[in-house]
Amino acid sequence: QVQLVESGGGLVQAGGSLRLSCAASGSIRRINAMGWYRQAPGNQRVLVAAITRGDSTNYADSVKGRFAISRDNAENTVYLQMNSLKPEDTALYYCYVRVVSTDYIEYMYWGQGTQVTVSS
Repeated sequence: QVQLVESGGGLVQAGGSLRLSCAASGSIRRINAMGWYRQAPGNQRVLVAAITRGDSTNYADSVKGRFAISRDNAENTVYLQMNSLKPEDTALYYCYVRVVSTDYIEYMYWGQGTQVTVSS
């Protein structure tokens, strides 16, 4: 079993910045991909950013140039630096990890979600 603990959400004015963190612990042999999704009220959960073990990244068009994803493999942690925030970035942000567990099978785990609210 793997546990994810998210932190860093909150309320910020438009144009401001926030940094989300997500730390994984538990039965981890290796973490492959890590990333963030978000879900606004009434909308589907959508991918925001993802990063591979080799540090290849992928971003939603709506956040390119404003958000940056990074990871610390030694700490099993993924970060999302969010700059120039807009009201439309308001959502519940979920981290995820794809973990190769001690049984050599890859599993996907989700964090509990952290709220980001951007006021205009």
